[in-house]
Amino acid sequence: MFSFMVNAEGGLTTAGYAVSIVIGIVLFVAAIVLAGKNSNRKKMTTRQMVFCAAALALAFVTSYVKLFEMPWGGSVTLCSMLFIVLIANWYGVQTGILCGLAYGILQFLQEPYVLSFFQVCCDYVFAFAALGVAGLFAKKNHGLLKGYIAAVIARGAFHALGGYLYWMDYMPENFPKSLSAVYPIAYNYSFLLVEAVITIIVISIPAVAKGLAQVKKTALE
Repeated sequence: MFSFMVNAEGGLTTAGYAVSIVIGIVLFVAAIVLAGKNSNRKKMTTRQMVFCAAALALAFVTSYVKLFEMPWGGSVTLCSMLFIVLIANWYGVQTGILCGLAYGILQFLQEPYVLSFFQVCCDYVFAFAALGVAGLFAKKNHGLLKGYIAAVIARGAFHALGGYLYWMDYMPENFPKSLSAVYPIAYNYSFLLVEAVITIIVISIPAVAKGLAQVKKTALE
């Protein structure tokens, strides 16, 4: 069904890139529309479009700044997840999820690898969309911090699911069977939690926290 989008090496064909780009654009536009509906003005504004686009761009750019990479995929980046979480914190769960989906498409375009449709969903689509759950905590005390922690846990759950369903079949023959039950969880949360700790330290700095609060206020005006 998807053979025209994927080449023999598991990468994307030209058609695959084209379809992915179109889907990403559609998701981004949908996110902006939802942001407008959830705002006090009940309509999309240029400000919302600019803030969502800027946050997505920052997330994508910082995802290239890798402090270290894992051997089977995954890396500790320069707080790239934070920018998707910020969108959810500003404009709610629905907008956060849709921007997370668009960001997942960007990540897929950056380093595409396809084993199956559901594997792509686990590793890219669902995993990054899950960052939008941060919006559930937007109106709570320390909502950004709580939302960020929930988002990291949610993202890791989908990566681990993909590990159990697909990636464990590609482990070396001498891989200890006793570790199969815990390896996908330990592997995926190892780099996610390291980045999470770094990000939490950064956003807990009083000056940074004050700046982010001001940015949120501006984003919602």
